[in-house]
Amino acid sequence: MKIKFLGASGFVTGSCYLLTDDSGHGVMVDMGMFQGLDKIKDLNLTLPDVDYSNLDGVILTHAHLDHCGRLPLLAKTGFIGKIYMTQATSVLTELALLDSAKIASEDRKETPLFTSFEVEEILKNIQIVDYGQGFKIGNFDVVFRDAGHILGSASIEVKNQGSRDSVEKITFSGDLGNTPEDLLKPTELIKDAEVVVMESTYGDRIHSNENASQVLTEEINSIEESGGVLLIPAFSVERSQEILHTMDHLKRQGKIQKQTNVFLDSPLAIKATQVYREFRNLYSKELAEHSENDDPFDFPGLVPVESVKESRMIHGMEGSKVIIAGSGMMTGGRILDHAGFYLPLISTRLLIVGYQAEGTLGRYILDGAKSVRIYGQRVEINASIRKSSGMSAHADQPRLIKWLGNIEGVKKVFLTHGDDIARQVLARLIEDRFIDIEDVFLPILNEEKNLG
Repeated sequence: MKIKFLGASGFVTGSCYLLTDDSGHGVMVDMGMFQGLDKIKDLNLTLPDVDYSNLDGVILTHAHLDHCGRLPLLAKTGFIGKIYMTQATSVLTELALLDSAKIASEDRKETPLFTSFEVEEILKNIQIVDYGQGFKIGNFDVVFRDAGHILGSASIEVKNQGSRDSVEKITFSGDLGNTPEDLLKPTELIKDAEVVVMESTYGDRIHSNENASQVLTEEINSIEESGGVLLIPAFSVERSQEILHTMDHLKRQGKIQKQTNVFLDSPLAIKATQVYREFRNLYSKELAEHSENDDPFDFPGLVPVESVKESRMIHGMEGSKVIIAGSGMMTGGRILDHAGFYLPLISTRLLIVGYQAEGTLGRYILDGAKSVRIYGQRVEINASIRKSSGMSAHADQPRLIKWLGNIEGVKKVFLTHGDDIARQVLARLIEDRFIDIEDVFLPILNEEKNLG
């Protein structure tokens, strides 16, 4: 068997891997969008170097754009095979891709990467698979395991029993959750594999013991006292729902005022939240119990904002308010309108609750920029800036090590989906901790490796 690294190799985004058998036939794992610096985003313009005539199928680990965002490009290749994913991932992927196509079509500065027509074409190829349900793609036997990252996310076990080399089984971690999480069941462990392809987003970090609920309470109480605005740039899938669930608790406990308006200013997040309501079988124990008597994503003062007109009307509303809007890295979406309007005000607070890739507006602000450009205009930053790591949906270093340590028989590890520093730190720790692991690789883009 061979593996080729077609993304997320030396940086976090653009996840895409090609696994080929001895006959040259292969399966692709993820086909994600590159995000961040312009030189990285430009990689989206080139199709992965793959013989699509020998591609027997595609596996999708989850519905974040950095994993699914280039799937519509398959429509340009003549690919007619199946794209395998869980049902929750299927619903969320459809929302994410159609939303991405819509936003791109409205951007007059850049040519869209794909159209809604190409999205609809590729959605016809989706094949739903349950966790634990074995299925075949060509010569490969595949099983999904719950990764605990977002709703429907999966780690992938792949066997090739007819392989002529010594490797029969390879595991792809996908994105691993920061387990235990408020919303989802714990990350499912893998029993055995000779080769592991593992994410390393936080391979050099240990999440703080910070209480995310307390951080939200403090930030909201602050704007309730000042009459200001709390901006929360949030990913539409998982992070927005986690924030809503936490705020529901805070309002019911009287820790924040019931009359404080919370604007969920993201049509995609509104739709994704409804999807979360429909998959109660994937909830954590706490969320399942909560949902028996109450909608865990709704509370007094929550205002879903559908239209652009409604979004702009928020600026004329008096009183303290919370605005949750995408995109999570502040690379686009309605958060930019709110940032341009509110960041110059000293009464504004900005709470960063997710990973900010290099080159994104969120990263510049987090790194201490005094001013930024939004829609070509210079915007002074007088707002208070705070980062919360308590809501991360990614496993930190100890959780990554624990997940890997539960897999028996590992001989090779490939670290992907992380910046080089994170990968290097994690690689050294793995080499020190696991004496039976023979090699730890840090692949680069388009590198191909024999697994035997």
